[in-house]
Amino acid sequence: MARLILRALEATGPAEVASSLRVYDGAGDAAVQTHLRAAAGAECERLLSLYATEPERRPSLWLSYHVYYKAPDLIGPHIARTLGIPYVVVEATRARKRLTGPWAGFAAAAETAIEAAALVLCVSARDRQAVEAYGPPGQRVAMLPPFLDLPPAPEARKPTTPPRLLTVAMMRPGDKLASYRLLAESLGLLAARPWTLDIVGDGPAAAEVSALFTPFGPRVRLLGACAPAELAAHYRAADLLVWPGLNEAFGMVYLEAQAQGLPVLAIDNAGTGTVIRDGIGGRLTGPAPEEFAAALAALLADPPALRALGRGARAHVEAHHALTAAADRLRGLLTGLPLGRMP
Repeated sequence: MARLILRALEATGPAEVASSLRVYDGAGDAAVQTHLRAAAGAECERLLSLYATEPERRPSLWLSYHVYYKAPDLIGPHIARTLGIPYVVVEATRARKRLTGPWAGFAAAAETAIEAAALVLCVSARDRQAVEAYGPPGQRVAMLPPFLDLPPAPEARKPTTPPRLLTVAMMRPGDKLASYRLLAESLGLLAARPWTLDIVGDGPAAAEVSALFTPFGPRVRLLGACAPAELAAHYRAADLLVWPGLNEAFGMVYLEAQAQGLPVLAIDNAGTGTVIRDGIGGRLTGPAPEEFAAALAALLADPPALRALGRGARAHVEAHHALTAAADRLRGLLTGLPLGRMP
């Protein structure tokens, strides 16, 4: 997503990556956080020196991507304040419960950075609610729907016999494994119906996922991780993407599938609803296996409706989630920004 944001920015005017320093502590380690603070301080000094000696490289706006308690922005607010330029955050996650515990210092830094922004762009309704609830008076908050670089328009899709289902997801404990479990339970309710399932993905919970789908025998193929070109071929060959997406922030896989003209089936929540229009490019269901299975059965029983959803999926992504649409939205949102809060 970060690379796509840079490309969208480049479409609005000159843009460059100012710093490649990765400020991230995944374990809540105080020593790591101290080291990263020092590194960020040195990076600030380097950048300010650069801008002083090469004023043509001095930015007119600073934008940081994905600020949260494990990865606070320790550079952007200081640079923006010192240079007197607007500071913008894309994908800010506020987690005030982390203000105590091993990430307390980093969480506080993330909160400070988010509050300093003249504009916060949210990619999910859930994040927007939190940003608006705790943000300072007058802070601008807007949506930047997730987007991608559209592939060429797909050829007309021909239904397969039996219908070919596709799942694309990492295999890790937590919500991902819970989604795999729900999918397996749902398919178990449809064992008498014709279908096959290809699963693309890998990760630390691969053994658990394999065990969930072993009872289905050769109807389910676990393909492991795939290169982008191979994944695109799987999207084009399938009839329906099935992925519950429990607690997904939004799920790029849904956009990738729809961009290839592949309809999607997911659980209805704040994240999936950001990228899927129910009845347009797919279906959104309740969280119970029985509900997911019923929606899947209805789609499998109506191939013409499934193909219509595929056409709607591509049209939806073209209109609302294409790189060009994101660039146009960024251009409008970034024009005439105030300085925002400069703590």
